[in-house]
Amino acid sequence: MKKQLENLKNKKITALAIVVFLLVIYGCAPQSQQERSRTGDPGVIGSDVAVMDSQPGDSSKENGQNEDVPGSPASGVNTGETGAGGPAQNVETPAATTTPGGEPKATPTTGQVSNTKHGWGLKRNNQHLQPEMPASISNNLSRNGAYWVGSPNQKVVYLTFDNGYENGYTAPILDALKANNVRAAFFVTGHYLKSQPELIKRMVSEGHLVCNHTDTHPSLPDISEEQIIKELQAVEQEYERITGNTNMKYLRPPQGEYSERTLAITKELGYTNVFWSMAMVDWVPMPGGAQEAYQTVMDNLHNGAVILLHAVSKENAEAMDRMLKDIKAQGYSFKTLDDLVQVS
Repeated sequence: MKKQLENLKNKKITALAIVVFLLVIYGCAPQSQQERSRTGDPGVIGSDVAVMDSQPGDSSKENGQNEDVPGSPASGVNTGETGAGGPAQNVETPAATTTPGGEPKATPTTGQVSNTKHGWGLKRNNQHLQPEMPASISNNLSRNGAYWVGSPNQKVVYLTFDNGYENGYTAPILDALKANNVRAAFFVTGHYLKSQPELIKRMVSEGHLVCNHTDTHPSLPDISEEQIIKELQAVEQEYERITGNTNMKYLRPPQGEYSERTLAITKELGYTNVFWSMAMVDWVPMPGGAQEAYQTVMDNLHNGAVILLHAVSKENAEAMDRMLKDIKAQGYSFKTLDDLVQVS
């Protein structure tokens, strides 16, 4: 009897060891590309470490941030970035906090300024027209000095990139920009600045704008004013350390998520929020390769387009030279965000 009990005990120990082993293996397994894609656009601390677990509609929405996670999100992509060609989305769910008892509650507004969270998303059209924007949203953005598109009367486009981490394709993108005499804006996270100082220096030396995409890519309506300030200042300080420059003035909210409160706070800090009028799901491999990246942009060009691309994309890098040449061939000229703000 004693021997039988001993054998049973040994079997239980062995079974427990197997269970623990399996939990360790599956719990620590690296994310697959498909799993990483669910986290949204490149606004991450590393190529396989997502800052956020889910997006309210971005950057995994088409037309998008994120980041930006490997920011981020845009013809409505979401980098917070609701989707390419999907129905227009304006997510207006109050950011949730948790009470000590665990019950969610709406985040209180700051003074008279609402902190209702909005997700950025636009509906594409095949007529090369600017996406439609409800007047209430357009007025809110204008009131807070934010931009998402340029003049509908000028064949001008503004090229922007979200950089949450480096995937080996920013240098060839910069090569294509230089060869075609095009200046762009790069919205970078704290991780990108710290890990890619030489690319940051090259961006600056070749006339591109380096802009703020926050330090750790949080959804701004979910954090306090003090935390927002820290997120922006961390990027400013690292940028100054690398380049000696203190001229960071444009902000792309991670995942395209914002509220009246965050627009007001960041405006008060001297930032111009820049969203987008065209984007695509380009932070994961495209089935159609470089041709898909090229065709998506060319099919959705419109006057005043603020184009959001992610520099982690191999397809974007391979299509970039042809894309730039053919955009010019269609009569468009490239301008900078400085031009956008000055002429508006």
